[in-house]
Parts: sequence; structure tokens; C-alpha cells
Amino acid sequence: MTPKPRLVEIGSLEPPRMAHQYLVVLAGTQPLVWRRILVPSTYTFWDLHVAIQDAMGWKDCHLHEFEIVGPPGEPSLRIGLPNRELPEARQPLPGWEVPIENAFAAGGNVARYHYDFGDDWVHAVMYEGHVIPKLGRKLPVCVAGAGACPPEDCGGPPGYERFLKIIANPYHREYREMLDWVGGLFDPDKFDAKKVKFDDPRERWRRAFQER
Repeated sequence: MTPKPRLVEIGSLEPPRMAHQYLVVLAGTQPLVWRRILVPSTYTFWDLHVAIQDAMGWKDCHLHEFEIVGPPGEPSLRIGLPNRELPEARQPLPGWEVPIENAFAAGGNVARYHYDFGDDWVHAVMYEGHVIPKLGRKLPVCVAGAGACPPEDCGGPPGYERFLKIIANPYHREYREMLDWVGGLFDPDKFDAKKVKFDDPRERWRRAFQER
């Protein structure tokens, strides 16, 4: 039985003195879907997960896991959600207990972020360094990006490619069905970083675990 997670200092109530910058690239997408985000240096991996979800446009309705490759000969560091279906030896570290500070430096500048193990969306999360945020700038923030987030449960990169081919052809027999499924028109190039809104990771955690 997986123990119920406990809240351990998710985020920070103090204004961050430094921000970490990440480039997040969704593998297997064409047009390429990517985001550049700034997050507080006080963040945990749970907080970073929430920021990536919100910046990308995912709905956070599936399991996720970060994988940070360690030095040669050492196992990768796996951080995410405890999963009762996995043996104890393969359980990831709870993301809310692991700070992002120094984690990327220890394992290199790139991590893999897996979302929805069925569709198998893999994001490259590249640490681009730390910056001093502008006075008055609220963090996290999405400063750049491109490409619309694929629809949830569309079948991963192969399913998304098929989806785009169908909606590009009004004569395809599944054209109307696919548009109805996504709630209307879908523009794969549409993205505006200024419209990204970030949820409070504490509230996301409470909704996920305390309200069950």
C-alpha cells in the first residue's frame, strides 16, 4: 500500500531571490512544441511539474516522472509520484520532497519529463541557468514558446500526427468527429506565452491528495 503523501514545504512564501530558467521541448511533435519558463529557485520537483503542465497546456490528469541521468555507472534519479503498481525498488522519489536546486547540476543540464505513460509524452527539460528576476516580476512565468499543446489522450506523438493530418483534410471521414472531440477548431501553431496562467502548486497538491 502506498502511504498517503505529506505536504513538505512546497514552494516558498518568501519572494525568491533567484530564478531558474528551463527550456522544455516536447519530443516527436511537428510543428515543434516548446516553452521557456522561469521558476523560483526554491521550487521542488512537484512545483516544477505543475509549472511545466501549465506552460505546456496539459490538464495534469495522468502520472508523471522526471528522470535525471547520473554519472556513468550510477543509476538515474527518478522523481515523481509514488505508484502502488511498481515494486519498492522502482518507486520514484516523491517530487514534493526533492528541491530542484542543484539537482540538474549534479546530473547534467538535461532531464526527461515523462507525462501519461500510456501516450508516452517525453519532454526534454534543459536547465539554462539562473537569472535575477526583474523587480516586480511574478514567478513562475512563461517567457517564450511555440506550438499548441496536443490534445490529451490523442495517442502520443503518432496519434497527434494522425490527428493533425485528419483535421487538415475537410474531406476525411473522421474530420468532423475529430473537431467535435477537441471542441472545435484546432490550430497547431497557436500559442501565446502572455496568456499562460500558473496554478499554485500547493493548491494543486491539496486537490490531488487531500481532497480524495
